[in-house]
Amino acid sequence: MKTLILGAGYAGLATATKMKPSPDLEVLLVERNPYHTFETRLHEAAAHNTRVTLPIVPLLRGTGVNFEQASVEGVNVDAREVTLKDGRVLTYDTLVVGLGSVTNFYRIPGLSDHATELKDVADADEIFNYVNRIYSAGYTGNRDIVVGGAGLTGVELVTELAQRAQVLSRTRGLPPFNIYLVEAGPKILPVLDDALRARAERTLHDYGIHVLTGHRLMEASAEGVTVQTADGQQKQITAGKIIWTGGIQARDIVKGEKLEKGPGGRIAVDDYLRAKGYPDVFVVGDMALAHDQGGKPVPTTAQHAGQQGRLTGKNIRHMVRGRELEKYEPNTMGEFVSLGGLMAVGWMKLPWNQKLAMTGGMAHVMKKASEWKWRSSID
Repeated sequence: MKTLILGAGYAGLATATKMKPSPDLEVLLVERNPYHTFETRLHEAAAHNTRVTLPIVPLLRGTGVNFEQASVEGVNVDAREVTLKDGRVLTYDTLVVGLGSVTNFYRIPGLSDHATELKDVADADEIFNYVNRIYSAGYTGNRDIVVGGAGLTGVELVTELAQRAQVLSRTRGLPPFNIYLVEAGPKILPVLDDALRARAERTLHDYGIHVLTGHRLMEASAEGVTVQTADGQQKQITAGKIIWTGGIQARDIVKGEKLEKGPGGRIAVDDYLRAKGYPDVFVVGDMALAHDQGGKPVPTTAQHAGQQGRLTGKNIRHMVRGRELEKYEPNTMGEFVSLGGLMAVGWMKLPWNQKLAMTGGMAHVMKKASEWKWRSSID
């Protein structure tokens, strides 16, 4: 059985590393980079130049999976063809689509032209270099930063940037730059309960971050952004750097007449993570519209992507052996938010659907533990 795995993000790599050599199974992993990126740690790379990648080839040892570094141009599931940017066309018997997401700018005027994203290592490098540049001798431009979106990525990024600013201010004798966290909704971190959110807000305040909830970003320019408050008033925030973390959408790269797509362009899947109408196509990670036991869409998080990938790898092996496939049952084990240094807040799941809330150093340890668990799962 000829199997293609597209993308080596959390879901695609989990699928590949779950494989075992088999004479009846030929697997090729296609990824545009020679490395896997820990996307949940890109905020660390942006602020501190932390290494957040792992080379792919060593991770595939013992799996029987071959690797091809190439970019995918398009996928036609009716023709069972994958077109690469270099013009080659690959065919398959079974396909795993884990090509991730792109930034959703929500058609806000000027935003895609003037804002930096935080989706890959190049974005993190751009932000890191900007911070270094504004602390260099002779810099005279605007040094302030606006971050749009107060979800996990936005909050983790602003706290790390604030911590970096404190260090550079001490060592180079310059005042910290202003950081504005702009959120259209009424609160930051909607994934957390009120008590944990309040603790996070206090930490942001202690860092001197300007938290602007209820402020919708209306327009971006080279000079900054225009925001609108809940009562309709508009105001300007000048900034030297705009960073947008306010939303994602599935990559619009898979075509098929019977495909069903939902919010954010995610592809509807069945109980086994197969695209509805296409039993030979598995869709995992940010591109998949799966539902939990309560009928709600599964969040596009790393932990769920890893679960989907591991199950898909197992099910492909079941297909080769003629065994029955296992159904997908998402399991949210917890959620932790880094707040710079050794500070974090979050919760972990306990038996009988209970939750244990944590703050401070213990939450930081649990945040790191989840990363170590992921690292061990792909070795």
